[in-house]
Amino acid sequence: MANEYKEEEGGPGFVMGLLTGTVLGAGLGMLFAPKPGSELRGQISEGAGTVSRTASEGYRKAADAAGTVAEKSRQLYGRARDAVARGTEEVKRYTASDEGESRTSESPAPE
Repeated sequence: MANEYKEEEGGPGFVMGLLTGTVLGAGLGMLFAPKPGSELRGQISEGAGTVSRTASEGYRKAADAAGTVAEKSRQLYGRARDAVARGTEEVKRYTASDEGESRTSESPAPE
């Protein structure tokens, strides 16, 4: 039983654990550091403000992107609707001309 444990590489789980531990460690360090309460509350408020601004900016970008996608979808729908209408008209003209040709070919030629 020389090597009971397989060697595993880091991978995404390791990186997530490392980042989670870093964030938790920093947060706990701020909470338990010997600082006056007002300074700690100021830091927490500042951090919450940063998170709020980041979330608001992300929401604005997502809303802008959704508006752009909606506008492009409306344009594409309009073009598709027009193309179908043109195709329908073309089919009607084609079938009407076919019916006219078949009527003339079915009638007997004058003798």
